[in-house]
Amino acid sequence: MNLVGLLVAWLVTSVSLFLISKLPTGVEISSFQKALISAIVFGLLNAFVRPVIAFFAFPITFLTFGLFSVIINAIIFGLAAALVDGFSLRWGFWSALIGAFLLGFINSLIYRFLPI
Repeated sequence: MNLVGLLVAWLVTSVSLFLISKLPTGVEISSFQKALISAIVFGLLNAFVRPVIAFFAFPITFLTFGLFSVIINAIIFGLAAALVDGFSLRWGFWSALIGAFLLGFINSLIYRFLPI
């Protein structure tokens, strides 16, 4: 991935996180600057922590036909919220689950309309 692609992914994730915080999902982000920081933390967690969790959770993921990967996404979302001040989850795990689902959905919608 080149630098422009990385910047686009960062901005798309930031916008998605900020939009999710404006919906009644229990995800609260205090400002767009916090959304930018949260997107960086989320990306780093996805790059370095998610593979480790996915490796150890492979048997459960295999037995649930891949559905456990949704739980892994919620764990990463919750970790990002725990690490960034100004990013909180009102309902704990349920907010993380809803937020992770919406993040994937909104990101895919934004990428669909980008001319890349």
